Amino acid sequence: MSDWDLMMPGMGLTAIGMSGVILSYMGIADTFLTGMQALSGLTMLFGMVFLSAGILNGGISTSARAKATTLVIFGIAGSVGAYALSLNTVITSLPRFIGVLIIIIVPTIVIAFASMRMPKYLKPISVIFLAAMAVGAGSFTAFGFLGPGAQFSLHPLNATNATESSSQALPTAPVITVNIPVNASIKGNPNFTPNTVTVPKGDIIKWTNNDTAAHTVTNAPDGSVFDSGLITSGKTYSLDTSKLNATEYDYMCTVHPWMTGKIVITQPIVSNVSIAKGASTQSAGQKYFDPASDSVKVGTTVVWTNQDSAAHTVTSGDQSTGPSGTFDSGLIKPGNTFKYTFTTAGTTSYFCTIHPWMTGKIIVG
Repeated sequence: MSDWDLMMPGMGLTAIGMSGVILSYMGIADTFLTGMQALSGLTMLFGMVFLSAGILNGGISTSARAKATTLVIFGIAGSVGAYALSLNTVITSLPRFIGVLIIIIVPTIVIAFASMRMPKYLKPISVIFLAAMAVGAGSFTAFGFLGPGAQFSLHPLNATNATESSSQALPTAPVITVNIPVNASIKGNPNFTPNTVTVPKGDIIKWTNNDTAAHTVTNAPDGSVFDSGLITSGKTYSLDTSKLNATEYDYMCTVHPWMTGKIVITQPIVSNVSIAKGASTQSAGQKYFDPASDSVKVGTTVVWTNQDSAAHTVTSGDQSTGPSGTFDSGLIKPGNTFKYTFTTAGTTSYFCTIHPWMTGKIIVG
């Protein structure tokens, strides 16, 4: 007969530990200390050891009927689990969660089996497994404090998380902000504000999480185009749309799937200006910037192409007062380009800091 004195605390510890692990890997409790994931796993391990020992206290049945029943149960559970895993497109941490469960179940079965069939080996086997768990949990927590940026999470992050640094490499690209408001995690409340954003290709979209819960910005249905990973409270995620197609993208929060939004990317308005051949030599009739005066609409991206054999700059301001700080290309080598998007109306003068007689202006109407 089963031993309920062992089974009752075993069921309690298993339930508490499993709840902690599930919450951590779904991202809901990711704002807690990273070590909580490891501690939840250990709690679940101890619970399953007690539970298994209590169930097996009366001995393991070796009858043909018991073996057949066990195979049927494992077959059904395995088939259903594999099918469910194949359909999963939202919780991207599920495979890792399954791996953690396997890591916990293996020592649990070994320790429970040793306690029933090989009690003389129970102590050394238990010490080995528990020591390994302690080292793993300690290392996990230590890396959480000492690792890069003191942040370490098993929640998978898409490569598009690097767009934060990509946006810094494109300082001239306009940034459109989207807010995740307070209590956005509650179903029925406003979630992404504005809910639909229309931007020209090349702009940066920046989401700021003002909620207390963690969220994600993941294109529907599978995050194959962009995925922010977890955006904790107060953090941001930036998406460089220059890497996307000019079309519509639906997105969602994988932690709270009822939170949905849309971005619409349009083809940008582009105006080309050439840095003419021979521009580095000051002479009558020589073209420098062609056209020297360019009239464009608000939202137009002006692209300067250096067709000269010398390097030049495109710097807002003029030779008498110096750079104005609006934009500065740095050195543009022969054959290279520089672009800047004009988002407000007005006239902007610019010049080449190496060859100050080279001047031009952009008139934004």
